[in-house]
Amino acid sequence: MKPIIPVLLILVISLSNCNLMAQPVEEHGQLAVEGKYLVDKNEKPIMLSGVSYGWHNWWPRFYNEESVAWLAEDWGCNVVRAALGVGPDSSYLDRKKWSKEKIEAVVNGAIKNDIYVIIDWHSHEFHQQEAIEFFSEMAQKYGDYPHVIYEIFNEPVRDSWEKVKAYSVEVIKAIREHDPDNIILVGNPHWDQDIHLVADSPIEGFDNLMYTVHFYAATHKQELRDRCQYALDKNIPVFISESAGMAANGDGPINYKEWHKWIDFMKENKISWVSWSIADKDETCSMLQKSAADKGNWKKEDLKESGIKTRELLREMAGLKE
Repeated sequence: MKPIIPVLLILVISLSNCNLMAQPVEEHGQLAVEGKYLVDKNEKPIMLSGVSYGWHNWWPRFYNEESVAWLAEDWGCNVVRAALGVGPDSSYLDRKKWSKEKIEAVVNGAIKNDIYVIIDWHSHEFHQQEAIEFFSEMAQKYGDYPHVIYEIFNEPVRDSWEKVKAYSVEVIKAIREHDPDNIILVGNPHWDQDIHLVADSPIEGFDNLMYTVHFYAATHKQELRDRCQYALDKNIPVFISESAGMAANGDGPINYKEWHKWIDFMKENKISWVSWSIADKDETCSMLQKSAADKGNWKKEDLKESGIKTRELLREMAGLKE
């Protein structure tokens, strides 16, 4: 007779190891906004944390399902951001079919790995009709998946909040025709720095909207945190959809002191955050070395300083040990 206890023990260990694999969407389900908080299906505040891919038109090699799986499993991301480049050469405006294929590879990877995903209209200028068409298509295709979050304007630059607000309303309407409930992220002027203007005149008439703030810790310090606090005090939901530790130009040394102040501030206020970026450009904020493979499985020597630190922060947030 074969021994039963060892077989049962192996089965228990195997099941335990399976449970170690986080399944954020299964656990938290459909997200919503209540007051200033992002909440899960149980109406409990949730704090997403993850990374953004670099512009799809410049770093398309990383836009694949396998890299998403690596970021979910090894880095502990419960959200990734697919940055659809809009404007520069070879961007969405020039290569729509190819561009959508790249974005959808990341979205499909996130769904397969049960994490959330931000579909980001990564532009600095208005392209309203193109945005309406794109997000209408994405909402029809992915609107039934609770994994999906829409970011409808990455970083307005010199345009007024009134103009950004009017644009946003039209894109929101297009999304809501097909997707009544998934979260929509709305940008604001001056590279998402003017959250105080949003606080004084938010968009009305729609549910599950959040407003983005972007920080680079060596440049954006207490003044921007104060603006965020002003918005939070007015019950405005804030989502940090792009951030990092160096200067706003993406280069120079990392300011760890200010970066940790931001991390503490976000934890205290249950603010979700995404770090920039999965790319191998010769700059501090690009997290990968040229040696990094297209599909993940990155070793420490494949990561730059920002990548090493971001991975540490994300694994800590996810409760993962080395």
